[in-house]
Amino acid sequence: MFDRTVAILQEYMDNDEQEITMDSALVDDLGLSSLEVINIVAAFEDEFDIEVPDRVIPTLRTVGDIVNYLEENAE
Repeated sequence: MFDRTVAILQEYMDNDEQEITMDSALVDDLGLSSLEVINIVAAFEDEFDIEVPDRVIPTLRTVGDIVNYLEENAE
């Protein structure tokens, strides 16, 4: 799940060579804007055929948050 998450994140990042870890913060560490985070959530929804409720999006602050959410909710 981590590798698939990183692959999607890298599509939205300017710097492909930046190290991404479970603790990487989407905005602070990876430099993603709030609009990019929304687009990334949409990409995860498409990739994993799930729907992420709007109330959950603000809780997805790190790569680990996304991986954990997907592991719990994706099939």
